Amino acid sequence: DFGGDGMSYTANAQAMRQMLDLATSYLDDDEAESVTVLFEDWQTGVPYAVGDRRKYEGLLYRCVQAHTSQADWMPPAVPALWVRTSTEEWPEWVQPQGAHDAYALGAKVSHNGTHWTSDVDANIWEPGVACWSAADG
Repeated sequence: DFGGDGMSYTANAQAMRQMLDLATSYLDDDEAESVTVLFEDWQTGVPYAVGDRRKYEGLLYRCVQAHTSQADWMPPAVPALWVRTSTEEWPEWVQPQGAHDAYALGAKVSHNGTHWTSDVDANIWEPGVACWSAADG
């Protein structure tokens, strides 16, 4: 018994985990990056929903497409399912896999040594090809 309420340690831990998951779901990516210790590690065989965040090799990722994880679908290996959260002002550009991870209007990225700002919403183009403005000059 934990706390005299008749609940086991396991039941109390599970209840606290649910409360923690709910509380962290309200954090934006910048806030989440500052408290990565609160997030569970990515695991195989788990159903993930859009917006779920999990740690993988110490980095935080956000689910962009609902799925049940598989051993070969680790977050860095499948950008169609996971995107890396980042607090960097100019993160390195990554080719979007579709509308679910396309860049928003005003998004900032680094690519080939230049900083770029997206000129359109749902931008899937490579910077320097179309739909981006060089911010460095």
